[in-house]
Amino acid sequence: MFHSFIYQPILSLTLGVYNVLGAQDLGVAILGVTILIRLLLLPLSLKAQRSQKQMAEVAPLIEQIKEKHPGDSEAQSRELMKLYQERGINPLAGCLPLIIQLPILIGLYQVFLGIVKPGAVDAAYAFVRPAHEISNIAFGFLDIAQPSIALAIAAGVAQFLQLKFTPTSTQGKQAQVITQQLTYTLPLIIIAVSWSLPSGLALYWITTSLFSLAEQLYLRRS
Repeated sequence: MFHSFIYQPILSLTLGVYNVLGAQDLGVAILGVTILIRLLLLPLSLKAQRSQKQMAEVAPLIEQIKEKHPGDSEAQSRELMKLYQERGINPLAGCLPLIIQLPILIGLYQVFLGIVKPGAVDAAYAFVRPAHEISNIAFGFLDIAQPSIALAIAAGVAQFLQLKFTPTSTQGKQAQVITQQLTYTLPLIIIAVSWSLPSGLALYWITTSLFSLAEQLYLRRS
């Protein structure tokens, strides 16, 4: 089901962009498809991030409720529900959009990781398969089938910037500490992983991280 409904359509879309709009440049195709799909997912993504922003705004009040009723989960739940109703907040509103987005983003990851492998295009719809082997050279100089140290570092930096502007967690001080640690450790993990994988994947990661950063900056101004 994942292959038929997510992987194959994304692969076919990438090849379609490569054939028609990307001037047969796989780097342009990766950028174009990533931005296009993120635009399609934008309403869901903004809804999830607005919910996170609302929860972050009431985080101090949540802490006060927990301190007021230590060890009394029933009283805490009652006060929290009252707070959510007063502020018009649905604490689960951010979950469904994220769940819907996740398989698609995984599909993008798998397509861009494997598209440079021999025979990968055979999994696409027949009408978009290139008549000849696709070129791994992006932007006239970058072999995206090979790792790129520069793009790996750029992917880590883009991930750091995205996390730096992410609203603070609402799950208490311990979770906030974890979030702060993640802000510095996840970019390092991204760099380490991208260091040894095809640079087309790092290009995707940079694009999607910067897109998420733009979303967060937009929400801060709205």
